[in-house]
Order: sequence, then C-alpha cells, then structure tokens
Amino acid sequence: MKSIKGPAIFLAQFMGDEAPFNDFKSICNWAADLGFIGVQIPTWDSRAIDLKLAAESMTYVDEVKGIAKDAGVEITELSTHLQGQLVAVHPAYNEMFDGFAPAEVHGNPQARTDWAINQLMMAAKASQNFGLNAHVTFSGALAWPYIYPWPQRPAGLVEQAFEELAKRWLPILNAFDEAGVDLCYEIHPGEDLHDGLTFERFLEATGNHKRVNMLYDPSHYVLQQMDYLQHIDIYHEFIKMFHVKDAEFNPTGRAGVYGGYANWVDRPGRFRSLGDGEIDFGAIFSKLSQYGFDGWAVMEWECCIKDSLQGAIEGAEFIEAHLIQVTEKAFDDFADSGVDAETNRKILGLS
Repeated sequence: MKSIKGPAIFLAQFMGDEAPFNDFKSICNWAADLGFIGVQIPTWDSRAIDLKLAAESMTYVDEVKGIAKDAGVEITELSTHLQGQLVAVHPAYNEMFDGFAPAEVHGNPQARTDWAINQLMMAAKASQNFGLNAHVTFSGALAWPYIYPWPQRPAGLVEQAFEELAKRWLPILNAFDEAGVDLCYEIHPGEDLHDGLTFERFLEATGNHKRVNMLYDPSHYVLQQMDYLQHIDIYHEFIKMFHVKDAEFNPTGRAGVYGGYANWVDRPGRFRSLGDGEIDFGAIFSKLSQYGFDGWAVMEWECCIKDSLQGAIEGAEFIEAHLIQVTEKAFDDFADSGVDAETNRKILGLS
C-alpha cells in the first residue's frame, strides 16, 4: 500500500483581483501559511499561469516551479475544466459557455471547439514539462439535455453522442499518452461523463484508451444519490486524482435530486465546506489507501453558506487529520511462528 499526499488546494475558487489572490507567488505563500503543501493550478486563469508558455518554455516552467518551491508548496496537477467543457457543447448551452472562451470565438461554436482542443493539447505538453503524471478536465456534453428519458430518446441517440465525444477526445488522449500523462475526467453533472455508467460508455467508445481515467469527487455522487464508497471499489484502478469536497442531501416532500430550480442554498443537494456535510471521509481515505492510491488529496472549496477563507483554513486541518500513513507491516507479525514450507506441509498433513 501507498500513502496519500496532502493537504493540497485547488486554486480556481480563490484566484481574484486582490492580494494575495491576484498572482501565483502570493497565493502560494497564502496557501502555505494555511498548512497546504500542494497547489492545483487552473490553466484558464492567467493570474496563475500562462498555459502557452508552460507548453513551450522550460525556462518559464522552471520559474513557476521555483516560485512554488520557495513558498513551500508543490504543484500537484494542472486543470483544464473550463476548456474541456468546450470540447463538446450542445447548442442549448452555446451562449452560456461562450464566456469560458476568448471573445474572438464567441458566437462561433466550431472555432470555440478548435480553441478548446488546442488548449488541451498545450496542457498535455505543459503537464509533461512540469513532470506531472495526471491532469484534470471536464468531458463536455452533447447528450446532457436528454438525461431524463422523456420525451423518449430516439434509438441510437446516446450511442451517437458518445461516438462523437470519443472522436473529439481521441487526438487529445493520444497527445496525453505521448506526454506520459493520465487524463482524469471529473465525473460531474452537466458532463456526459457524470457517473460510472457514462464513464464506461466513454471508455468503450475510445477503444479502452489507457489514458482515460477519472478524478474522484464524492460530493457529485452525494447529489446524485450514488454509493460513493462502492464507486471506489468498482473504479479504483481508474481513480488517479482526488478532490476533497463535502456535500449533503436533504430531500423533502417538495424537492429531491433535481432541486426544483432552487438556488444553491435552498436545494436539497448542496455543496458544503469540509466537515459540514455528510460525507464519510474517514471511509474514503481508508478505501483509497487500501487500493494503493498515492495521489494528492486536493481540497476544492464550494459552499453556499460558509466563507471561502474560513473553508480554506479548516480544510487544510481537515485533510491533514484524515491522511493515513499506511502500515509497512502486518498488525499480527508479533505472533508469527516463523515456520518454513516443510513445516507448513506437516501442519496440512501433506508430509
């Protein structure tokens, strides 16, 4: 068994225009002061990183790594959540997702898709340049508007959607393979890869591409009422990244999984700061350790009630308290009788 690394923090929800959140050096120092030893970088935020430079210049990469090291943190992974979303967008979401892309491709879905694919290609090279072995993204979605089977879905609609999704991602997956980096899809509502079955559909559609892996975030399973512990048992060989994020589900006689279009604070299912939700992280850390997960435990803060700064302070302590230093010996070694193979044969009546 191997030990999980951490605590680390995903910087996406903390980057801002005011110090210490407005540049990479200052936010790394802030994170280290809170007790984090790793940072996950959102590549769409130029205040944190220049993705194009990271893909092209080892001098720049060494500079960024040096900034992190001087602050006392390590770069855990890079993220292309927003760019990955744009690899596949159903027309119903064109206007809403245009904001994830530069202005010059707004109103032009094909140009936006091409831009997103190029971003992922650069992310593969940048991850390689940083010496990282995993990268996180979203899959995007073509079939999401048809998640509920009414009206009845035409035969072959879902299969064709996943065939097209795989077609768009295969060149990207090949680029990540060449870079020696696992591409981890965050299993997330709003994406075509939003649960185990859809992950399996996509994996099959890509010909079981070896770089198709997943980021495990139990909060998204709570909101879907999935068994987040059994999910680890089923998919542990694909889990290469881990977001530590809490959630709760409080169904009522008025609303359930779908939420009734309520805002986040009034939904039955909602994200919470670490320790404020219902997720059994003790069991999660135990299961991941049992299966040999040795990646980073990365806090992602999303809460509709608690302030992000309080969530970050508490989050570092929360993850630290759940880290397991796995044992290197069996607990009952003290009772080992030390017999050999021949003695074993005698015990079994074979001699």
